[in-house]
Amino acid sequence: MVPGTYFPFYLSFLQQPQRYIAHLDLDSFFVSVEVLHEPSLKGQPVIVGGSRERGVVTACSYETRKFGVHSAMPMATAMKLCPQAIVLRGTRGEYSRYSRWVTDIIAAKAPKFEKASIDEFYIDLTGMDKFFDPYQWTIDLRQEIIDQTQLPISFALASNKFVAKVATDQAKPNGYIFIQPGKEKEFLAPLTVNKIPGVGDSTYQVLKAMGISTIGDILKFSKEELEEQLGKWGPDLWDKACGVHHGEVHEYHEAKSISTENTFGENSSDVDFLLSQLVRMTERVAFELRQDEKLAGCIAVKIRYPSFETTSKQVSIDYTFRDDELIPVAKDLFHKLYRKGQPVRLLGVRLSELASHGMQASLFDDAEKKADLYKAIDSVKNKYGRDSLLKARTVRKQDEAAEDD
Repeated sequence: MVPGTYFPFYLSFLQQPQRYIAHLDLDSFFVSVEVLHEPSLKGQPVIVGGSRERGVVTACSYETRKFGVHSAMPMATAMKLCPQAIVLRGTRGEYSRYSRWVTDIIAAKAPKFEKASIDEFYIDLTGMDKFFDPYQWTIDLRQEIIDQTQLPISFALASNKFVAKVATDQAKPNGYIFIQPGKEKEFLAPLTVNKIPGVGDSTYQVLKAMGISTIGDILKFSKEELEEQLGKWGPDLWDKACGVHHGEVHEYHEAKSISTENTFGENSSDVDFLLSQLVRMTERVAFELRQDEKLAGCIAVKIRYPSFETTSKQVSIDYTFRDDELIPVAKDLFHKLYRKGQPVRLLGVRLSELASHGMQASLFDDAEKKADLYKAIDSVKNKYGRDSLLKARTVRKQDEAAEDD
């Protein structure tokens, strides 16, 4: 056997298939849903948020963006920039419904997809070019979403998640683009450096002070120079400027959930005690939800009786991570399930239909105060344990149970 005979075989074996990643983003999602329900809003400067005086901009139409308004901006600032804007409180239930609708359409077609947020999706089409044209396939999927939901949606197809996401912003509104493999650096170079996700205003100013205004300017520096000035984020920035990114599409599973359950030492028919435990468990799973930076779109309650007969009931909800929104639903499910007077052996709570939250969780009145409150609560729980802060009713019922023992 001649040495090296199998070398070409090994090369072909090791060669990775060309990656094709599509990023789909529903354009001004909340505003688009509002326009569907009130067509007279089309073409108007619309802001979805709290009130004109407080809160932050959750979504805005392209007509308001011309004045410099953008999401996450304080409403007071947005009103100064665009005082003629129509401000809407929003219809959260409808946003959840349309998000699920789009998710179902994608799930029925895509070989592998990730639901990155309530209005944003990645699809991994790597290897599918053997069977169809990935670009045309994504064009057809986009059109199906538009035909069924009437929502505008943009997408980009590229060799990785980072380039696809950046390119989608260039395709908006309601358009699409394909960044050919090998053209990533060329596409990115002229874009301003704040087009890179994660480069906020303060970082942008730091980079501009270094003489970096465009993504292409990053490559005027070596990796080592960037690391010296920006720390370990520097080399990552350099890779992105080259269009290199290795992030994977994390497959979306509808069944993915966060749950907890408690088997009681003694069966109990004390409704107050059972409800206090239900509240405690709901607080616990909501805390885990926030730690994972997720929203839940479904909640379920499970009850098991001494005979081991188990019943459960679930309901779809507006996407949320808040205790005060989850607890009333959990209680309602309990009352619908529980057989009055029957002792309970086990109680459980499960949150499912999980999605990353981004800005979607900060939509209505007191959003900022609530967000700050939950951050403070979670900070204490992280430091002293998940059960270090509990609802007063929960603590009282636990103390009563301990006294009974």
